[in-house]
Amino acid sequence: MTLRQLITLARGPRVGADLREAEIAKLPADRSKGQLATTVRVSLDSTYLFSRDSTGRYVGPPGVTFPARGSAQDVTLEPFDNVLIFRQPDFELQRTVTILGEVMYPGTYALKAKDDRLADVVQRAGGLTPRAYAEGIRFLRMTDNRGRINIDLPKALKDQSSRDNVILQPGDSIRIPEYQPSVTVTGAVNSPGSVLYRRGAGLDYYLSAAGGFTPLAQKGQVSVRYANGEVRTRRRSLFFTRNPAPGPGSEVYVPVKDPAAPHTDMVALFGAIAQILASTVAIIVVATR
Repeated sequence: MTLRQLITLARGPRVGADLREAEIAKLPADRSKGQLATTVRVSLDSTYLFSRDSTGRYVGPPGVTFPARGSAQDVTLEPFDNVLIFRQPDFELQRTVTILGEVMYPGTYALKAKDDRLADVVQRAGGLTPRAYAEGIRFLRMTDNRGRINIDLPKALKDQSSRDNVILQPGDSIRIPEYQPSVTVTGAVNSPGSVLYRRGAGLDYYLSAAGGFTPLAQKGQVSVRYANGEVRTRRRSLFFTRNPAPGPGSEVYVPVKDPAAPHTDMVALFGAIAQILASTVAIIVVATR
């Protein structure tokens, strides 16, 4: 069997193969010194490409050029030979990303280089439409299942050296929504629905506009899902409450209490705290006399 016959049985080289030479590993004639194999490099040429186009030219893997027909002699193989066809260094097919929503020309774009950034593909897509809500960008990364990544798109477009102007990876998905001048309130409120967005208004404004809490509302677990997919939850402590501020296109959700969950008696709790504080003060007074 010859090398050409073997590659024919293997249905020819794959896209990205380096057709300048191949390596053949043979069993050594002498293994007394522990040698496992001997290797030789052999030349290849265009005859190892088996498909032709309409003009009769060989159709081969793109990338590096390959030697002309007849520049390499055929090689006879021996039992147990191992043939290695090299891959072109740094060869890969087009990397693509998808940008949808409020850009002039949505679609799937091939990256021009490995360091293409978010602002580059937005520009190639014709830029944002007048209806675009840049703060609501949803950026998903499929590589290593990274998922959603928080991106400040206005900052990335204004300052292309910022960290928000990320280098794109194959399979990245970018969606820029239309500006929605409302906030949706759902869950345990008396009048679920949408409330017109009001700049500077806090969470309580939208809860009040939706009729306020129902008796079964979990007031301490209210959450806000922003247009970009980010979720923030109200934080409550003994003395302070920190509320997330809804933005355009946000959704406010008020969860319902679980009837089976144990109920905390706040009156008894504050009574116990007051008793502990009184006892502590009494001990301090006695100790300082």
